[in-house]
Amino acid sequence: MLIAMTTDGDVLLRLAGEIDDLGARLARVGTELRTVQSGAEPKHEEAPEQAEQPAAQQTEQPRQPAEQQAEQPQAEQPQVPHQALPQQPPVQPQMPQQPYPRYFTHPQHPQYQGQYHQQYQQAQYAQWQQQYQQPQQPYRPYQPAPKVSLAEKLGKEGAGSRLLAWIGGAVTLLGIVLFLVLAIQRGWFGPLPRVIGGAVLGAALVGIGLRLHRTPAGRTGAFAIAATGIGALYLDAIAATTMYEYLPAYAGLAIGLLIAVGGLLLAVRWKSSLLATAVVLGCVVCAPIITQGFTPQLVAFLLVVQVASTPVQLRQSWPSVAVAAGIPPLVASVFSTAFTGLGGSTANTAAALAAGGTGLALALIVTAKRPGDAAALALLAVAPAPSLLAALFLPKTSAVLVTASVALVLLGVWAAGQWLNGWTGDLAGAAGLLAALQTTMTLFDGSARSAILIGEGVLLALVALWTKKHVALFGGLGFAVIGGMIALVFDVPPTLFFLIRNRPDADLAAAFLVALAILAVSITLPWVSHRLGLFKAASENVVPWLFAGVCGLYGAGAMVLCGALLAVPGRSGFLVGHVVITVSWTVAALVLLIRGISAVNLRVIGFVLVGAAVLKLVLFDLSALDGLARVAAFLIAGLVLLGAGTRYAKLVASR
Repeated sequence: MLIAMTTDGDVLLRLAGEIDDLGARLARVGTELRTVQSGAEPKHEEAPEQAEQPAAQQTEQPRQPAEQQAEQPQAEQPQVPHQALPQQPPVQPQMPQQPYPRYFTHPQHPQYQGQYHQQYQQAQYAQWQQQYQQPQQPYRPYQPAPKVSLAEKLGKEGAGSRLLAWIGGAVTLLGIVLFLVLAIQRGWFGPLPRVIGGAVLGAALVGIGLRLHRTPAGRTGAFAIAATGIGALYLDAIAATTMYEYLPAYAGLAIGLLIAVGGLLLAVRWKSSLLATAVVLGCVVCAPIITQGFTPQLVAFLLVVQVASTPVQLRQSWPSVAVAAGIPPLVASVFSTAFTGLGGSTANTAAALAAGGTGLALALIVTAKRPGDAAALALLAVAPAPSLLAALFLPKTSAVLVTASVALVLLGVWAAGQWLNGWTGDLAGAAGLLAALQTTMTLFDGSARSAILIGEGVLLALVALWTKKHVALFGGLGFAVIGGMIALVFDVPPTLFFLIRNRPDADLAAAFLVALAILAVSITLPWVSHRLGLFKAASENVVPWLFAGVCGLYGAGAMVLCGALLAVPGRSGFLVGHVVITVSWTVAALVLLIRGISAVNLRVIGFVLVGAAVLKLVLFDLSALDGLARVAAFLIAGLVLLGAGTRYAKLVASR
């Protein structure tokens, strides 16, 4: 029995030891997990010696009794040597995520932590260093390019020779012109030898320029000599056509076109914008000398030069060529119109229309290829000027036909603005509105002029609301301002409200329509501006709304007063009109206040209108009206204001 009891006790002691060993292992695993999570160096505790031995040996080792084991304090477990601890990998810079090769991506693969993994990791780290650890460049603040002064430009090598060459070419060309003029005055040679000699001289200069251009050292002089020769040829063609009449007009134009095209093609071949500009300017400067003034023939020749330069403008972005070719025909047409004087002429008008149409067409072609080209946009803006100026010297019917044609073409271009780029459509629209304004001013007079102008302002405001184009809105504002100023001087002057005059019924009816147009435009323009986002609400921006309100009250008052004078002529109509004006203002204020319970803008306008009605009662009606009219104005206005205040208070309280 004792042996059996002893055997059972040993088994229990061994089981108790195994449980203690298992608890120690679990505690060690928990400590390592907490250490890894906190990022600190894990502290490993060594298990008892029996924990390192196989389970079979542990069962054979003698165990202490449970009582003795419980009494003995748990000895401090020795630390495992540093070499025995699992080493953490060194902290490396964060690398971009790269997938490992498939043959060792699984953690249980025997080579996952072998040499292949180490080699791959080292290669990726070296690649990361090469890609992301570039040497930093030192910070250098932005410094604008230094400006080169004129003295520095002239001091550069070769600048003096180029300047001398171009000056010499200009002087030579001027000398040819003076020689031709002197030969004509003194009768040297005949007309035919002069023409042939000029052609030979021009061709010889161009040939010399071609020969000099073969060597780099002579190219500077080649440009100037070739430009001088081309200018001489063009002058010779003009002289043969306009002075000696050897050639008809169309033949002279054709020859001039060939000369200009040849010179510009030579400039394109040599890639010299300076030569192309010189070719054009040489023709422009010398042509008026040969034609002996600014004439329609001169405008035609300059248009030939402009047409000839179009291929160059399309191929090369040379603004100097565009300006040198496009502006002179317009300027020549303006001077030709000024020298023609009143009455104009058919030839001068045709030249002006041709100059404007050609400039517009070329500007549209260039901007279609290069949107935002400054030279083309400038040409588009000034192209209608010769035609509009020529119309000022024509009779009424002819002037209206010219300006209306220009307006229709430009407004058509503006309407096609969705196919145009940049500012092209807006510039065409602004020029078209200017032409339409001149047409209206020329066609109408008297009260009809102001009424039509203000009506066009209303129409343009509606067009702006429909098309979302601000040019139409600003054009409408311009039309309204001009028409309103004319109306204030002639149709509805301020004296209408203070002086009693006997005016014909036709004038009163016209003034009534003008006043109605003023009221309409005073409402339409600010409303459209607010819808397009140009004006803020009346509660946030009072000034424009206040100005529009004053204009609207002026128009409404003039309309009421003219209607009263039409119904009751004389003083009685004048008094009745002022009473109706005061009462109508108070009624309108009542309506706006009631409608403005939930709309701040209407409420603000209503209170402003109340203030205007009270000021009119005190400052004007009290002194200008008398008798029953004064009493009626104060009683009716006071009752309306009293009712408005009561009704408004009830509406505010019921909200």
